[in-house]
Amino acid sequence: MTPMTSVQEMQLQETLTEAYRRYMRELRRSAFYKVHDQAISEDLVQDTFTKTWMYLIRGGKINVMKSFLYHILNNLIVDEYRKHKTASLDAIAEKGYEPSDDSSGHLFNFLDGKAASLSIKSLPKKYQKVMCMRYVQGLSLREMSLLSGQSKNTMAVQAHRGLEKLRLLHNAV
Repeated sequence: MTPMTSVQEMQLQETLTEAYRRYMRELRRSAFYKVHDQAISEDLVQDTFTKTWMYLIRGGKINVMKSFLYHILNNLIVDEYRKHKTASLDAIAEKGYEPSDDSSGHLFNFLDGKAASLSIKSLPKKYQKVMCMRYVQGLSLREMSLLSGQSKNTMAVQAHRGLEKLRLLHNAV
């Protein structure tokens, strides 16, 4: 590996900074959807950008930044699940944690999101994955087709059909 020039490093910094501006919120939302902890989701997103930076510094090439970032994030989430240890409420209280009641506005948004995710989970497996990629992770049809190996048209049709099934489920309730 040849040493990187300062111009090359600046270009990589600009690339990563732009990716951070564009995808940070979506990545945080996706991580929070999976781990249900704000602090952990923020840490996972930061680790995602750190690992991406290390990959770029070593000379790695990234074709589609958003897909690459989601790939890294999902691997970190899997690692987080594997090392996840539960803590008792008493142990948390001894460390000084006290729950607060000032998040009532966020509660309704959380419950709406929870209801939507539960609705997605009631779809057939074929549509669950597509709906999560499209509406939870915010991936484009191109990115979805790259990840799944299917055509953009197939992804669009599955997303449309999944949305129709969600509408039917919602109207039935």
